Amino acid sequence: MRAQMERLLGSLYTMAALVEARDPYTVGHAWRVSRYARLLAEGSVQDEITIAQVSVAGFLHDLGKIGVAENILLRADHLVEAEYEIVKTHPVLGVHLLAGHPLEDLLAPGIRHHHERPDGRGYPDGLKGLEIPLAARMIAVADAFDAMTTVRPYRRPLSQEQALKVIEQGLGSQFDAEFGARFVSLARAGALQRVFGHSDFGVPVQSCPDCGPVVRVFRTHEDGAHVYCRLCAAEFVVGHEGARLVIHPTGRKGAPQVVVPEPDAELISRLILDAVGHLPPG
Repeated sequence: MRAQMERLLGSLYTMAALVEARDPYTVGHAWRVSRYARLLAEGSVQDEITIAQVSVAGFLHDLGKIGVAENILLRADHLVEAEYEIVKTHPVLGVHLLAGHPLEDLLAPGIRHHHERPDGRGYPDGLKGLEIPLAARMIAVADAFDAMTTVRPYRRPLSQEQALKVIEQGLGSQFDAEFGARFVSLARAGALQRVFGHSDFGVPVQSCPDCGPVVRVFRTHEDGAHVYCRLCAAEFVVGHEGARLVIHPTGRKGAPQVVVPEPDAELISRLILDAVGHLPPG
């Protein structure tokens, strides 16, 4: 049963990682949201299953974006209303992809409802207050914070403190009052620092200096490994500064095949092992 659960989770994690990799500006988003939501859950509930539920659903929250066309997903400016309506279908599409999975009932609430708002102005169901499932209320805060503090082609990121002030201003309307306030407290106590600005522990987000998107670096990359920008194929060499991975440009360009996204298999393996130790068997 454990081996089967690992395979089933592995397929979901891999799909979510590949969906994220379609957008070179959001690499690491799923991992950060998962970790932020987990930190919030660990400080709020004692139930290990709930903590694992929040962590796994946090990683999978954007799974449904596999059904959003790339010309919409990768728009370099703000979406028009019709395009935004298409993007808003992704929570429901994500739940559809869980159909028949042993963990569907556990994970679906956090995925379907992570864009709901306490004031009822969210989507897809316009739930209010405590109608919104527990996991979704935590994931919503984590997701919004990471979206605000990471670069997009159409805007510069907010600083950590600017984003925290947005959350404070939206307590009880855009964000759950209890979990939003706890998230702000965690951040100001320094609890987010190993996650903020990283795509994995010890792997700071690296950006292409020529065109801006994130350059994917895995914790398993050794010194001297070559990595490439997804947009312009600029080549970089991996090195270390202490325990932190860094990249340096070589001045060369890669062949077209180097920009094909691939999931971080070692990261996914760690996530699976962590999850199956705490989740119910199905």
